[in-house]
Amino acid sequence: MNNFIFSYPTKVYFGKGCVREYLACLLKKQGPTVLLAYGGGSIKANGIYNEVSAILAETGKTVVEFSGIMPNPTYAKVQEGARLCRENRVDFILAVGGGSVIDCCKVVSAQAMTEEDIWEMEFSKRTYPTSFIPMGCIVTASGTGSEMNNGAVITHEEKKLKAGVLGAYNTFAMLDPEYTLSVPFAQVMSGAFDTLSHAMETYFGKPHDRGNLSDDLSEAVMRSVIANMRQLLKEPDSYEARSELMWASAMAENGILKLGKITDFQCHQMEHQLGAYTNCNHGQGLAVLHPVLYRHIYREGAARFKSFAVKVWGIDPAGKTDEETARLGVEALAEFIQACGLPTRFSEMGIPADTDYRAIADSCNLTAGCCKKLTREELYQIFLECR
Repeated sequence: MNNFIFSYPTKVYFGKGCVREYLACLLKKQGPTVLLAYGGGSIKANGIYNEVSAILAETGKTVVEFSGIMPNPTYAKVQEGARLCRENRVDFILAVGGGSVIDCCKVVSAQAMTEEDIWEMEFSKRTYPTSFIPMGCIVTASGTGSEMNNGAVITHEEKKLKAGVLGAYNTFAMLDPEYTLSVPFAQVMSGAFDTLSHAMETYFGKPHDRGNLSDDLSEAVMRSVIANMRQLLKEPDSYEARSELMWASAMAENGILKLGKITDFQCHQMEHQLGAYTNCNHGQGLAVLHPVLYRHIYREGAARFKSFAVKVWGIDPAGKTDEETARLGVEALAEFIQACGLPTRFSEMGIPADTDYRAIADSCNLTAGCCKKLTREELYQIFLECR
C-alpha cells in the first residue's frame, strides 16, 4: 500500500427512526438560525419535511428555507444559498435529501464565509476554504456517499464544466433506510450503481498488481451492492436490501476503500462532462459508460480485470487466459446493468443524437489511467460507441 493519513470527522447515525431519536439533541448544540435545504419538494409529499420541521420547532430554531436544489446542482444555486446564509446570519445548515442537496450545501457552507469566488479560488488560485458554517445532513436517497466527505460535484453552467469542489464536512449524517422507500425505483437503482462505480473506480486504481486490504474491502462492497440490487429486483421494498445499499454507499465514499490507493475516476470525469452538456442522470450515465470504457482498457490491465471477474462476478478462470477471463468480467458487468433495467445507450436516456461529443471529450479531465492513459480522441470514440 502507499503511505496515507486518515482522519474522519463525520458522526453517523444509522437505522430506522434515527432522525426522531437523535436530531433534536444534535440541534440543541447548534446556534439559533438554521438553513433547511432540500430539493424539488418530494420531502413534503413523503412526510419527511413535516417530521424535520417539527423537530426544528421543538428545539426553538429560526428556520430559513433553501429549496429547489436540482439533481445536478449549479454554481448559481450555490451562490443563492450563500446569499441566504449571509443575509440571515445562518448558524447551521441542515441538508435533507440525496447527494445533490448535500453537495450544494457543502459548497454553500464555504462560500458563505468568504467574499472570494470559491470556483476561482480552487481552480485558478489553487487555494481552498478553511472557514465553514457548520452543517449536518439527513440522507433520503443513497448512492453518492456525499454525506461522508467534503467533495461536491457542481455544474458551472456558464463555463460548461461539471467538477469537484471542496467544501465542508458534515458534523453528523443521519441515514434511515426507510426514507428511501419514497424514492422512485429507477433512482434507487441508478444511485446504487453510482456506489458500484465508486468502488470500481477505486479498485482499478494503483497499486493494482498485488493484493491489499483496501482492495479486499472494495471487492466485498461490490459483491454486496450487486447482491442487494438483485434482491431489490425481486423485492423492491426490502428494508434489508436498502439498508445494505445505504451503508455500502457510505463505505464507498468515506475514504476507507481509498487508503493506500491512487484512484482512477476516468469514467466519472467523462460522465461529469456529459452531465455538464446534457444535464443527464449521473448513475445512468455511468451505467452506459463503464462497460464501453472497460472494453477499451481491459487488455492492458488483464490481471486486475481477471481479479474483478473472479472475485466479484464469480467467473471460473479454469482453462482461460487472463485476457479471456478479464473480458468475461466486463461482459458480466454489462449483462448486470441490462438486467437491472439501467440504460445501455445514451439514446435510452433521452440524450439528443446531435450532442457535441467532441466538445465533451475535449473538456474532460484525463486521469493517469488504471492501466492505460487514454487520449481525448479515445474518449471521443468511447462517447460515440455509447450513443
